[in-house]
Amino acid sequence: MTTSKILINILVMAGVTYLIRMLPMVIFRQKIENRFVQSFLFYIPYAVLGAMTFPGIFTSTSSLWSAITGTVVAVILSFREKGLLTVALAACFTVYVTEAVLRLML
Repeated sequence: MTTSKILINILVMAGVTYLIRMLPMVIFRQKIENRFVQSFLFYIPYAVLGAMTFPGIFTSTSSLWSAITGTVVAVILSFREKGLLTVALAACFTVYVTEAVLRLML
């Protein structure tokens, strides 16, 4: 790729990113009163984060079982309102132990 093509690609990406962030401010100048739309917009970031995260969770380990056990531990600790660091470390430790046990069994 030449330098000009790289610069054009960067400009196009910057323009698209700017439009995505600017258009809602231009279109919705008034406060949104509809409760359904408000709740829909409130949960979009969580839905997108979940859609991006969960496939990665189940494909990042060498075994589906270790991914499942780590996810279960993370979900349980999250529902018990533990901190982010505690949940992440516990899930990683669970995956590590599960992988070790599975290696010993096979």
